[in-house]
Amino acid sequence: MKVSKMLISTLKEAPAEAKIDSHILLLRAGMIKNEVAGVYNFLPLGLRVLNKIEDIIRQEMDKAGGIEILCSAIQPKELWEESGRWKKYGPELMRFKDRHEREFCLGPTHEEVFTSLARDLIKSSKNLPINLYQIQTKYRDEVRPRFALMRGREFIMKDAYSFDKDEVGLEKSYQNMFDTYNRIFTRLKLHYQPVLADTGNIGGNGSHQFMALSDIGESEIVYCDACGYAADVEKATIRLENRLEKEKRELEKVHTPNQRTIEEISRFLNVSSQDTAKTIIYHDFVNEKFVAVVVRGDREVNEIKLVNELHSNENYLVLATEEEILSLKTIHGFCGPMGISCEVYVDEEVAQMTDMVIGANEKDYHYIHACYGRDFEGKICDIKKARAGDLCPVCGRPMNQERGIEVGQIFKLQTKYSEPMKCVYVNEEGKNIPMVMGCYGIGVTRTLQAIVEQYHDEFGIKWPLVVAPYQVVIVPVSYADDTQRILAEKMYQELLDLHIEVLFDDRNAKAGFKFKDWELIGIPFIIVCGKRSNEGIVEFKERMTMEKEELLSEIAVSKVVDKIKKEGEKI
Repeated sequence: MKVSKMLISTLKEAPAEAKIDSHILLLRAGMIKNEVAGVYNFLPLGLRVLNKIEDIIRQEMDKAGGIEILCSAIQPKELWEESGRWKKYGPELMRFKDRHEREFCLGPTHEEVFTSLARDLIKSSKNLPINLYQIQTKYRDEVRPRFALMRGREFIMKDAYSFDKDEVGLEKSYQNMFDTYNRIFTRLKLHYQPVLADTGNIGGNGSHQFMALSDIGESEIVYCDACGYAADVEKATIRLENRLEKEKRELEKVHTPNQRTIEEISRFLNVSSQDTAKTIIYHDFVNEKFVAVVVRGDREVNEIKLVNELHSNENYLVLATEEEILSLKTIHGFCGPMGISCEVYVDEEVAQMTDMVIGANEKDYHYIHACYGRDFEGKICDIKKARAGDLCPVCGRPMNQERGIEVGQIFKLQTKYSEPMKCVYVNEEGKNIPMVMGCYGIGVTRTLQAIVEQYHDEFGIKWPLVVAPYQVVIVPVSYADDTQRILAEKMYQELLDLHIEVLFDDRNAKAGFKFKDWELIGIPFIIVCGKRSNEGIVEFKERMTMEKEELLSEIAVSKVVDKIKKEGEKI
């Protein structure tokens, strides 16, 4: 492709809304353009990258036995009512009415639609197992769309759904997709980690996320180098430390004027924050009740685990206001589990403590020497966030912590959707048996940005060869120079004849301007025809390493071919 015929829209500076490197570079390199908050248009170069990612996903899904279909993004309310999610899903669901006042949503996910299709089209066990997938646009009304393709209102997803006769079949389908995802993300050259995950709004009884490791990731993971355990902090469990049990002493109320925070009370009473317990009040709007949550003072509440304990929804669980806290006969900053007029949930770690500081539900007072079971009670559960240094639940070694970008997630749905939606097959005895389902998603557009986040430098994007919009660009330093132009055109035609994805920069622009463009855009190989063109010598530059060398033009062409073959790419 000759560059003069292309839409190249690079920018010197990114718009002010871009905060992270990958967002800045996708805009500056002319890969995407913002339409409104959380909605982006793909420009020619970005679309080529997107298509290559989708091709790799299709290849691996087809190899794994998946069957591609394409569903509408418009979904009727009735299907979501069958599954019970119309009211529960939350405000992210984009709902609308047609001219006949019939209610619909723009699909954020497609469990209901795929279950309906299987219900209508699959009747016999002879058709099972089956795995149906699509690559399609999804819609979620994010309250704060941010970071470009990381969290938008519109995004492209590959979602797949497996249908099996029983749990044994589901396990095989799930493992098949787990292995397939590993192949996909490996081919895409992502540095990633599969981790145990919470099932969230999708549901089911088991899930893994695939995390592209990155400091800007919105998800946190803990992992153990010793045994390989890895989990999202929302799902992670820990092995409790064997702390020495302290002597049980008599409960005592002490005056703690204006000491509200754990840091303040620990310093005032000269105790470790690990010897305190904080009580946090939540308003659960799904179950229309208040709950008090007690965790060790140095811990954070894991709200996802709490939601699961309450059978609630994270969109409808909020911290209680000061007025609501007062109505429960306690006061903000001095809340405690003793005598509070709501349900109490106690973290398992607190339940083992025998000498702790807790709020006294009275302004400027706390209790010391409190003990679970003697002074207060509640439902014991695991509702704390895991963190670096916690002990691995499998081997007991200290764990590490990193941030990650969630690029894929797989779920064991079981019969969560097939049972209420009557998606059944007829077995050998003539009985209707609910199909056992799995669900498997990849955020295609988010994966694209995750690659940029992992592959860039101060000059721009460094696309891995497998997804680069073009494989090589030929740049004559001066297009007006006949010798440079003729050599560049000759190499361009040779590479075209070899079916290499090549660009010819025939713009009559300054060399520095052109070089900056290609470093920003991130084409893997840059061949420069300069002052030694009359000798047939060019500069060969690899964008990934920024290494340069002078080569005869025919050797440069051969080197491109060899490197593409080495990467396993087709020519």
